[in-house]
Amino acid sequence: MGLLRTIMDVFGFGIGTPIGLVIGYYMFIYFLPTHVEDPEIRPLAEQDSQTLQRMLLEIPLWVKNPDFDRVDWLNQFIGYMWPYLDKAICTTAQKIAKPIIAEQIPKYKIQSVEFETLTLGSLPPIFQGMKVYTTDENEIIMEPSFKWAGNPNIIVTVKAFGLKATVQVVDLQVFASPRITLKPLVPTFPCFAKICISLMEKPHVDFGLKLLGADAMAIPGLYRFVQELIKEQVANMYLWPKALEVQIMDPSKAVKKPVGILNVKVLRAMKLKKKDLIGSSDPYIKLRLTDDKIATTRKTTVKHNNLNPEWNEEISLVVKDPEAQVLELIMYDWEQVGNHDNMGMNVIPLKDLIPDEPKVLTLDLLKNMDPNDAQNEKSRGQMVVEVEYKPFTDDEIPADIEDSNMVEKVPEGTPAGGGLLVVIVHEAEDVEGKHHTNPHVRLLFRGEDRKTKRVKKNRDPRWEEDFQFVLDEPPINDKLHVEVISTSSKLGLLHPKETLGYVVISLADAINNKRINEKYHLIDSKNGKIQIELLWRAAS
Repeated sequence: MGLLRTIMDVFGFGIGTPIGLVIGYYMFIYFLPTHVEDPEIRPLAEQDSQTLQRMLLEIPLWVKNPDFDRVDWLNQFIGYMWPYLDKAICTTAQKIAKPIIAEQIPKYKIQSVEFETLTLGSLPPIFQGMKVYTTDENEIIMEPSFKWAGNPNIIVTVKAFGLKATVQVVDLQVFASPRITLKPLVPTFPCFAKICISLMEKPHVDFGLKLLGADAMAIPGLYRFVQELIKEQVANMYLWPKALEVQIMDPSKAVKKPVGILNVKVLRAMKLKKKDLIGSSDPYIKLRLTDDKIATTRKTTVKHNNLNPEWNEEISLVVKDPEAQVLELIMYDWEQVGNHDNMGMNVIPLKDLIPDEPKVLTLDLLKNMDPNDAQNEKSRGQMVVEVEYKPFTDDEIPADIEDSNMVEKVPEGTPAGGGLLVVIVHEAEDVEGKHHTNPHVRLLFRGEDRKTKRVKKNRDPRWEEDFQFVLDEPPINDKLHVEVISTSSKLGLLHPKETLGYVVISLADAINNKRINEKYHLIDSKNGKIQIELLWRAAS
């Protein structure tokens, strides 16, 4: 009986199964609709946003947002450089992480935390786009958006209570939109002193975690807890306006800052040679404090028809490098028409001066500073000057200064009640002349005339030049005349010079606020603007 039942079961399964499949197939065919519509084909431009999102899962940001720039070139560059960037980033990350770990582990009674293996793998991040901001400050701001689905191998060894455990991070994914600020910009490679990194939104971080070789993320509830914990901790530390700051160089060394004041009193000149065919000479002296990189020029008044002039004029110059700078004194014969004739020159190295000790010097007028030039033996007369170098004291310049001209106090060498006015000419926009556009900036202040270098054929020139004025009193009621002038680069009398615009700046705000940095619309210019920064440091 049992054998017969077994045979019937096998026979029923063998016959029933094919019969059921056949019946099911014919029922599927019977109920299948016979009328099938052709799909509607429409151009992508006519699709709505939701349809596009379903069709294209990964739309680059430069497609969705017009203010994002396409950066395919950057992805190619990073792809080629990734093996080297991997090592450099890992080395930098370890240097940054070590002091942070050393500060945190005592709180949890952990003996040590060390990186046993740290590599970012072979897959570089992909940048979807980048925004770049320009500001009136001395900085560059970038906001890249990147996604990284990498294959890193990060093994961390933790020692605590006599036990040793290894934690391995694998299959890391990071989606983030950081803000990277490079500041301040300096004229020394890599041209910025500090990198500041902030997150504009909470990042997406996903990874696998192996503890003692086992997949720790397989524990129920741990995966979501770790994800949220990392997001909150990273956001608390680096979500804007908080930032991670990485110092690249000391900005005070990259850009020389004022370290003292050189007081020069031009007393007189003697036995000068006649330069004019009719009458005598009209001498004046131009003073220049320079080390071939920094130049500030001042000059005395003109003494007409005088071969033994007396000036007794005091001039103060800002010193930035007393070991390298020299005071250059050049005497000219003033001419109403044409170039002024050179009557002779001499120099005073600042390193030869004793700080805070006045020194009277009688200098022979030379043709040039070449000791082998026989023409220097010719007598051209002498000039007498009194010089005194007044260095700043340590407490008069902050150690964390970021700008070369930000001097908190002016030293004893500045007249009581006065101070130091610094005018920084940054750049201009949309300046254009009728016949040529070779702009330079002219500053007129209290009878002094200062000029920047000329930039040829440029409607948006950048100068980044600073000018210092040591004053006896705050210029609260004074105005600064700023004029943009274009001079022809060709020889000729037609249109040698034309004004591209000007602005008159009241100094009251700069004196009250200690610093202003603004863009001013140029008068007599269609769309021209100029960026001027003013700094005021009062004497103690």
